[in-house]
Amino acid sequence: MAIQIYLILCIIYIFMSWFPNARETSFGRMVGRLVEPYLQPFRSIIPPLGMIDISPIVAIFALNFAMYGVGFIFDMLR
Repeated sequence: MAIQIYLILCIIYIFMSWFPNARETSFGRMVGRLVEPYLQPFRSIIPPLGMIDISPIVAIFALNFAMYGVGFIFDMLR
């Protein structure tokens, strides 16, 4: 469940980039402090394609794979 909450925070942070100055609000800065350390390695590996940064999409896919992997492991332990 913690991974799902973090996934939602990542999606919120990505959508905040669509609205001017949304990341500069106190909520935006708080979400940024939580999400940026996870997104930064993906940004350093995957360059932006023109004006589009696809690294958050890859980061979300990786988080989804981790979530399903952890769920599979816990299901196997039952």
